[in-house]
Amino acid sequence: MKYSALTVLAALAFACCASQALAKINLWPVPEGEPVSQFWSVEVDGQNAGVLTARTADPPFKKYDYGGEYAFLSVDADEPVTFKIKEKTGANLDSLIVRPQSLGIKPVMNDDGTFSITVDKPCQFSVEYDGRVHPLLIFVNAPEENVPSKDDADVVYYGPGVHRADKIELHDGQTLYLAPGAIVQGGIYVSGKDVAIRGRGVLDSTPWEWRKGPTGHVVEIYKSQNVLVEGIIIRGASRWTVVPVASDDVTIRNIKLCGGRVQNDDGINPCNSRRVHVSNCFIRTDDDCMALKGLDESYGNCEDVTVENCVFWCDRARIVLMGHESRAPYMRRVVFKNIDVIHSQTRNFLLEPGELMRMEDVTFDGIRFETGKENALSPEALEKMKNIDTSALRFDIDVANKDNWLFVGRPTVNQYMKTQEPGYIKNITIRNITVTGPASYCGILFSGADEEHTTEGLTVENFSLFGEKQTQDSPLIHIGDFISGVEVK
Repeated sequence: MKYSALTVLAALAFACCASQALAKINLWPVPEGEPVSQFWSVEVDGQNAGVLTARTADPPFKKYDYGGEYAFLSVDADEPVTFKIKEKTGANLDSLIVRPQSLGIKPVMNDDGTFSITVDKPCQFSVEYDGRVHPLLIFVNAPEENVPSKDDADVVYYGPGVHRADKIELHDGQTLYLAPGAIVQGGIYVSGKDVAIRGRGVLDSTPWEWRKGPTGHVVEIYKSQNVLVEGIIIRGASRWTVVPVASDDVTIRNIKLCGGRVQNDDGINPCNSRRVHVSNCFIRTDDDCMALKGLDESYGNCEDVTVENCVFWCDRARIVLMGHESRAPYMRRVVFKNIDVIHSQTRNFLLEPGELMRMEDVTFDGIRFETGKENALSPEALEKMKNIDTSALRFDIDVANKDNWLFVGRPTVNQYMKTQEPGYIKNITIRNITVTGPASYCGILFSGADEEHTTEGLTVENFSLFGEKQTQDSPLIHIGDFISGVEVK
């Protein structure tokens, strides 16, 4: 086995540690024969770091322009790490930027045509010179703790190298571990309790065409309890990616989804599941980054879902969709907080309960949107958004499927529903929202459906568009009919 990256050990003592332990930066080994990026090369401490690739817009989706092939690199570090980066094709780097900008990372240009980026904590970011065109994604992780032994009978272990695994089934008490440098071609089906999926390797779905693959979803968690998904990278999903169905107590943290290859590659979809916690994840998809659904009312509610400290990038659909295919009595107690949206297209957060489902107690707090050229609005389109007549609105056509709204909410009926009757919305809070960049997606629109299927309780607080705080009279906060209890402050 040949590796294109090495483990780098720096003999530096931790100031806070009396034991004088070695600090460590771990770079992934890249299996022989695995393609590396034709656009980017990266060094850390003089060592070549293997930069892997991911695809966008496979057939039959080549008509979509999502910027083509992109690259990703993942490292573990418990000290500040500096990446020396070279763009290999000679592209113009005058507009070089690191997103999310909330990280405050500024590239430093070097005399040899490279540039350097230094980070001092775990984070995930995109290095871009032309928006979605061939970006470099870098994932910096804290070092792993309590790595499972490959000799443990309850551990399914994949070491460095490329493995054709197809369907991997996990049951009570089992752990699947993808070691650094492992690229595992397959899908995962979890059915049981106390199950973990861990590691720094890559779960690779690119060998399968759209809507095909060895499992119903790339990672399917079905009627399970106490499940952990942590640390891995999932590349090129062929369908929905991580899907807890009728499950309880699911923790998903520090996973990185490198999607955008096909449609219907939703990132994380809690369906009829309870106590789901998603944190510190990077999600790039063609379809919804996250979709909360209720596939079957017999599976129970979708509730107590918390999503925090994540970076979202959606090439075509929504950042978050709530309510489609929602055959559950309730979807409630849902929180999204401290979220960076670095690329998106339309209807960023779309709430559309149907089939009599009650969507209640949903909070969006600390959402930072960055706009770009791919979704910039003309002055005419922006003026249209400001002056839309909500009383004469065909909601699904005139709003939800055309203009670039930030938050849209309304009980509705659509083609995904078996029971053709709207649901209900109650107690929605949208606070600490900022939008920066070119004038682009920006509005908030909420309404009820009719006198019976209403929206009750909407609070909008500290909502800033391009540096200007919005008020009750803002032309970009639209309140339609059959809604009560609205407060903008």
